[in-house]
Amino acid sequence: MTCREMIEFLMDYLDGQLPEDQAAVFEKHLEMCPPCKAYLETYRKSVDLTSVCFDDDDQTPKDVPEALIRAILAAREKQD
Repeated sequence: MTCREMIEFLMDYLDGQLPEDQAAVFEKHLEMCPPCKAYLETYRKSVDLTSVCFDDDDQTPKDVPEALIRAILAAREKQD
């Protein structure tokens, strides 16, 4: 497996979706390639950090005016 191929399988690997034989090849590559191992760790941290942004828990402070919340949501809709 090349470094470029490793990147193609990265998300499937992290999700545990790679078949055992492909996961073994992936892990063997990581053992032999420190840059890919470091890339995997930074990628994993990025996924963990961004998942917090999409947490379903309402973390809006109680003192935020409802009008401000509606304005922010409207602005987001215009961006999409």
